[in-house]
Amino acid sequence: MLWVGTSWKMNGTRASSRTYVEALKQADHSAWDGVQAFIIPPATVLAEVSELLGPDSDVLLGAQNAHWADAGAWTGEVSVPQVADAGAQLVEVGHSERRANFGDTDEVVNKKVRAIIGHGLRPVLCVGESQEVFDAGDSVKFITDQADSALQGVDPSSVVLAYEPIWAIGEHGREPQRDDLLRAFDALQSRYGDAVTAVIYGGSANPGNARELLGIPGVEGLFIGRAAWTGPGYVQMLGIAGEVARAHQG
Repeated sequence: MLWVGTSWKMNGTRASSRTYVEALKQADHSAWDGVQAFIIPPATVLAEVSELLGPDSDVLLGAQNAHWADAGAWTGEVSVPQVADAGAQLVEVGHSERRANFGDTDEVVNKKVRAIIGHGLRPVLCVGESQEVFDAGDSVKFITDQADSALQGVDPSSVVLAYEPIWAIGEHGREPQRDDLLRAFDALQSRYGDAVTAVIYGGSANPGNARELLGIPGVEGLFIGRAAWTGPGYVQMLGIAGEVARAHQG
């Protein structure tokens, strides 16, 4: 099973969310047999997207963040029980933007992972190194240290582990080459492959490189950014992943 999802980041309104979900519902879902689809919209539309998808949807729904505490005086935060109540089945955690801009240290990420798993939701755990770490040849140690810290004291079987090198994500990220990713995925699969749900890749994934990325040994799915910020764009990526999944089965 390939896991293919997208986080909308701080994009999307109620109106655009309805348009997005309508494109998903009208698509031929058999085109992505062998793929577990998931979308992670902003918290402001989480409940509405859940209702639009419906209880029998084959597309999982996630939240972009959740606090480790169940409730309390945490102004501006949302808890795992709250996002679950809004319909979330997944929670993204450890993204480099959260680490850099909002102080999500390794300790904080671990606390969030514990809370997410403790409430029966699935973490989408992001790890990734900077360009400087990559250039120094320290990528493997850096990302495995991040994952070790985040998974400390938990059963990781429900975790989707997403390798997202910082140098490849965002509007100005550079498209990775096959050799850039081989060592990272060999290390992540050797260390966690038998323990986690899937190890997936995120960073400048698009229709032009999706097949190549999914053909890299150890890559079990994609976490997509702007290429999937429209419903038709995401449907296209799911279709490509479905073709790859069927080829693997054949």
